Amino acid sequence: MTMKKMIQTIAYRILYALCYAVSMIPMSLLYVIASCAFFFTYYIFGYRKTVVIQNMARSFPDKRYAEIHCMVKKFYSCFADYFAEITKSISTPAVVLEKKIIFENLELVNRHVRAGRNVIACLGHCGNWEMLNFMPYKLPHDMYAIYKPLRSGVMNRLMIKLRSRFGMQLIPDMSVVRHMLNKKSTPGVYLFLADQCPRIQDVKYKFELLNQESYIFSGMEKLARISGSAVIYLHITKLSKGNYNITCVPVCSDAASTNEGEITKIYVDLLTENVKEEPYGWLWTHKRWKR
Repeated sequence: MTMKKMIQTIAYRILYALCYAVSMIPMSLLYVIASCAFFFTYYIFGYRKTVVIQNMARSFPDKRYAEIHCMVKKFYSCFADYFAEITKSISTPAVVLEKKIIFENLELVNRHVRAGRNVIACLGHCGNWEMLNFMPYKLPHDMYAIYKPLRSGVMNRLMIKLRSRFGMQLIPDMSVVRHMLNKKSTPGVYLFLADQCPRIQDVKYKFELLNQESYIFSGMEKLARISGSAVIYLHITKLSKGNYNITCVPVCSDAASTNEGEITKIYVDLLTENVKEEPYGWLWTHKRWKR
């Protein structure tokens, strides 16, 4: 082992130990810390506050300033709570998480996989999407999350460790095509977060999202069509503080039989419905319409 790798390994172990130690703090106290974080983020530093206000105002042009202001404030409060919940989940037993995260219509996923078909589960940054790391505990199938590797080797290793606790397998975005085509004999479930702004803009994948013309990632649909996968949407809603409901919504049973853009259009419609149901729950700090 080289000196650099040795230092990175030591740094990773120390960082993971710290994260685990913090996760042992009672949830009530973590929420207090989250409230403090909200105060500084919203009132003192105003982290990307202008971006959030602009995004919400353009997405909901019929709402008054006072309503937008309330949604913005609630978004920052929920966002702080998400970090507390993610931290706590590092050490929370599965039996506890099972009571806090309710999955509906998982039989839809089981039916497709048993039929020998891959399932692409698309979703947006709604609610506490990180809670989906618990999903493999509820399914008897291989489950993969597509992610973009971090530049920091230490942080990337930590992220993989935390997200794979319940069996989630992480695949770099540049390797997912090869992986899926090489695993035809063993179908699984693939998670795609497809609501961010793509670097490559394809006019055939330009739709109206929240009252604004938006380019959408084409990779999810193209991979689904090439592999003949079934596609579902994961609708995430917040039941109460720390409790979530995740519903599997059918999009198509065989992507190969769909027209180009059809799956993405359905995804955009379902995402829009998800966001409108809980406007404060989406990741508004992202510069979704920067291009």
